[in-house]
Amino acid sequence: MKINQLSVFLENKPGQLSEPCRALAKAGINILTLSLADTQQFGIMRLIIRDWAKAKAVLEEAGSVVKITEVVAIEVEDHPGGLADILEAIEHGGFNIEYMYAFTFGREDKAVLVFRFDDPDPVIKMLQDNGISVINGVDLYEQGQ
Repeated sequence: MKINQLSVFLENKPGQLSEPCRALAKAGINILTLSLADTQQFGIMRLIIRDWAKAKAVLEEAGSVVKITEVVAIEVEDHPGGLADILEAIEHGGFNIEYMYAFTFGREDKAVLVFRFDDPDPVIKMLQDNGISVINGVDLYEQGQ
């Protein structure tokens, strides 16, 4: 139920974001979703990609520093309060969220939340025990088609 996410480290200067995106495009690799965070000196582009191993190799060949991180994707009702309900369950379980981002597909009023936890396995169990839909990689990639 964990999904591999690529974290690409970038200098915080013009042109650095387009280089890895261009490398993926030339290799015919589609990005399902991404998130970008920055500091004054560097940025981190986090990517969910179907063939993450191929993407990692392409990016490293292009000179990028890439780290693989396990994240948890959760399907949630896309309506006011959907996120709050998920966050309440996570907080009630005593789990800390390192970061998160979300995206929608416009399918059946659902959104996907991507979470990073320091230890995802007990969080996954708690979510499933509470009837919260944790998405496996195959299901997530199929939604993006």
